[in-house]
Amino acid sequence: MNQEIKILGKQAKVAGRHLSQLSNPQRNAALSSIAKMIRARTNEILAANGDDLHAGTEAGLSAHLLDRLKLTPERLEGIAAGVEKVAMLPDPIGEEFDSRVLDNGLRISKRRIPIGVIGVIYEARPNVTADIAALCIKSGNAAILRGGKEARRSNRALADVVAAGCADAGLPANSVQLVHSTDRSLVRELLRADEYIDMIIPRGGASLHRFALENATIPVITGGMGVVHIYVDKAADPAKVVPIVMNAKTQRPSVCNAMDTLLVHRDVADSILPTVAAALTQAGVALRGDARTVEILSKDFDVTAATPEDYDTEFMALIAAIKVVDNLDAALDHIFEHSTKHSEAIITEDYAAATRFVNELDSAAVFVNASTRFNDGGQFGLGAEVAISTQRLHARGPMGLKELTTYKWVVLGNGQIRS
Repeated sequence: MNQEIKILGKQAKVAGRHLSQLSNPQRNAALSSIAKMIRARTNEILAANGDDLHAGTEAGLSAHLLDRLKLTPERLEGIAAGVEKVAMLPDPIGEEFDSRVLDNGLRISKRRIPIGVIGVIYEARPNVTADIAALCIKSGNAAILRGGKEARRSNRALADVVAAGCADAGLPANSVQLVHSTDRSLVRELLRADEYIDMIIPRGGASLHRFALENATIPVITGGMGVVHIYVDKAADPAKVVPIVMNAKTQRPSVCNAMDTLLVHRDVADSILPTVAAALTQAGVALRGDARTVEILSKDFDVTAATPEDYDTEFMALIAAIKVVDNLDAALDHIFEHSTKHSEAIITEDYAAATRFVNELDSAAVFVNASTRFNDGGQFGLGAEVAISTQRLHARGPMGLKELTTYKWVVLGNGQIRS
């Protein structure tokens, strides 16, 4: 095993044991200290981020990756506020549930406890460093973070702030540790450090998730990749369509809950599509449509013929695939075929159609008359999120505090023995 990973792992194990025994006020004090230090050291963090942005531009990073990488005073304030919001959330550790008394008098319950050491591998999003630190500290877990090389200076600056905040509050400085080396071989080492790490969360593209699943000897939580659909039903309220679609596509197109494919019922395509296309085009969105969409829009808008691959693409950019479908069944069939089980939405005033959409789709989050951009830990009231899981075990959707815990059985007796 690589020496750096071994050292980090040993330190994380010790820190995790200490964290699991701290009180909620002690953990909250660390979060408060981290938030204050983010604000106090804003210039230092922004300078490091500026160096990363310059290097990323020189290396030819795409616009959406640069957007994910970029920190601003406003974004840093949002990160600090997010850390404080996590501190205000109810403490999950020690919660007793499923309590009962057996016929033999044994009192049995489940008690929520930290998972232990969480390993997170992520790419060009330095805000993840603070988000994960806050959630892990609040839930009593130690963390080992491996960020992308594009954000290495920003991540180091934020990790230093987290370590200082922990030390200031009397927590182990090694509660949250960053893998400093950018050697890609260390990712494989991290995935196999099962002696020290209890769960791995990869946050990045499909190739990272595949690599993690194929190489890990540790349980892996996958997610964060979204081919996201919005279906405009024949019973949609036209006044709701453009605001929802625009928010889902253009508010922040580089994130996983942004809309990729718009499906429109054929009965309203002639009336809905030109209005939607006008708004999307004005916002700079490139349109790729099926034959019926091209037929409706080509006279007034620049729309190109969609390829089969377009309907399987998470664009992460100002690009939208559009398809006219015959009915709700066709919309559901399309989503089942192309979805990554992340986020799907229907716009309709038909209760029966909405009910079928919600009941029949098995994505992590399903929306009725709302933007898919709400699939987010903060928006769901979880505070920050460590990931959005699209798998079935052990968590789905935004992973907040409770998803970073497990439980143990507690059995209280009075001398009972098994016969």
